[in-house]
Amino acid sequence: MSSISPAFKNAHLVLSGEVREGSLSVGADGRIADIGGQSTASGHDCEGDYLLPGLVELHTDHLEVHYAPRPKVHWNPVSAVQAHDAQIACAGITTVFDALRVGMDEDADLRYSDMRALADAIETGQAEDRLRADHFIHLRCEVSAPDVMEAFSVFENDPRVRLISLMDHTPGQRQFVSLHSFRAYYMGKKGFNDAQMDAFIEERKARADKNAPQNRQMISAFAGARGIAIASHDDATIDHVEEAISLNTRIAEFPTTTEAAKASQDAGMAVLMGAPNVVRGGSHSGNVSARELAENGWLDVLSSDYVPVSLLQAAFQLAEEVDAITLPDAVAMVTAKPADAIGLSDRGRLEPGRRADLVQVRLVGQIPIVRGVWREGRRVA
Repeated sequence: MSSISPAFKNAHLVLSGEVREGSLSVGADGRIADIGGQSTASGHDCEGDYLLPGLVELHTDHLEVHYAPRPKVHWNPVSAVQAHDAQIACAGITTVFDALRVGMDEDADLRYSDMRALADAIETGQAEDRLRADHFIHLRCEVSAPDVMEAFSVFENDPRVRLISLMDHTPGQRQFVSLHSFRAYYMGKKGFNDAQMDAFIEERKARADKNAPQNRQMISAFAGARGIAIASHDDATIDHVEEAISLNTRIAEFPTTTEAAKASQDAGMAVLMGAPNVVRGGSHSGNVSARELAENGWLDVLSSDYVPVSLLQAAFQLAEEVDAITLPDAVAMVTAKPADAIGLSDRGRLEPGRRADLVQVRLVGQIPIVRGVWREGRRVA
């Protein structure tokens, strides 16, 4: 990793509540030392570009794309993590929670041993200074799956696990309230006829009735005892939100209705939505629009989900298209607010004493360009 860049000049600094032209200096400890109103004579010249805090990503399953680029093809896990990391860093993300699946379909190409291999590769990458971004693990726990607790057990003593989401993709509820959407997705994926699809739906519902309630309770109890943040996933109803409240949930991931989003925020949860939803103008699953939540003040955090570059693009797009959202407001959704939601108080803001995780951005037309990325003052992209 390169040496610390001591100063940045000629920048439009995106601070909490304002954009200010000026300079920023970095101490030998990789923390922001000072923010000045006038540009210094020396240092990295930002040429008038924006200087933002490094982006904080709480939910991306993009790592799997690099590990399993084709069906039945598994890449070297360390190499896959490095490739994923490079794309993450070049998107301006300096802190990332890599989502690993716990609880698999019986016919899935990946098993929980693959997830453990990826977790080990993340640890190796961090220890050997291979990675540009700071990586943590987010376990995506499919509570209806019969093997979820067995898979979860291989992560029980992993200190890099800092976030757990409780997911249930059973047909007829949450993301798949519409059976039409569920049928279209799985008939295309598995090639079922109508009778096979009906049987599959009934099997999934019975599986959830048997497994989901007890697994949800056991996993949340473990997370609470270890101080690991809990996220609910695809909440659609007030009952879902009340269940999340009872489990001490901090983050409401991808609520599918305005009702659930508002209730979650009212209960003190950070409402997280997908940046691709913002960029595309709506949900690919036909659920609530992230922009609609933003316009009503019910959106707190953005996640790149499956497209790393969408995180920065969505922030600039919200600032441009939603009157009530300023650029500092939108940037906070991808920096300060996700950091706060997960308890990472050392990053996410351009303030003295915070980590010098920085992104230099130039806006050309409607698409932002990442022109430089620094983690703890050292250039990584």
